[in-house]
Amino acid sequence: MNWSDIIAAEKAKPYFHGLQTRVEEEYSSGDVFPPREKIYNAFELTPFDDVKVVILGQDPYHDIGQAMGLSFSVPCGFKIPPSLRNIYKELHAETGFVIPDHGDLTAWAKQGVLLLNTVLTVRAHTPGSHSKFGWETFTDNVIESLNMKSTPVVFMLWGKPAGAKKKLITNPRHLILEAAHPSPLSASRGFMGCGHFIKCNEFLAANGLEPVDWQL
Repeated sequence: MNWSDIIAAEKAKPYFHGLQTRVEEEYSSGDVFPPREKIYNAFELTPFDDVKVVILGQDPYHDIGQAMGLSFSVPCGFKIPPSLRNIYKELHAETGFVIPDHGDLTAWAKQGVLLLNTVLTVRAHTPGSHSKFGWETFTDNVIESLNMKSTPVVFMLWGKPAGAKKKLITNPRHLILEAAHPSPLSASRGFMGCGHFIKCNEFLAANGLEPVDWQL
């Protein structure tokens, strides 16, 4: 399988025609993020066959310039968002990770970490504005395609919306890691101290896969 075929198959379905129409209307009438050419950035950076970890986010950052088509990631030069700051803190506590001065997670994506948001576009300054457009159907089908992979995948599901995707992951060869969302509102209720990054790499190594070098 490859992302080109999977995405083409989704685009041919009736629901996607409605989704595409609504998204195009939004881009034509105001500021929408990420830039059109970055909507599928996660798939371009992490080929299907290379996916060994999925970190599931919600919708893109909604302030100018932040969204880059990768969950939790912002381009170099932008302030590290609070949730990502907590991800860095947890990585530091688990592994001694040296916290960088940027929030660009492209290096993870290039190692097989699919940084997938459940909704791929958002109207400026309006979080959740493109939920219910149809993106959730698209990303559910993406997760189902990953569930069919013959090689093990670690799914990191943080927070209730991500945890709701657990039902799509039925293949026993995969590992599901659940915790609270790393947002400052909830991180102390189970994200901090979750140990997910060590558990992920132990699982990958036990299955003959290269652990992720989390350092950025």
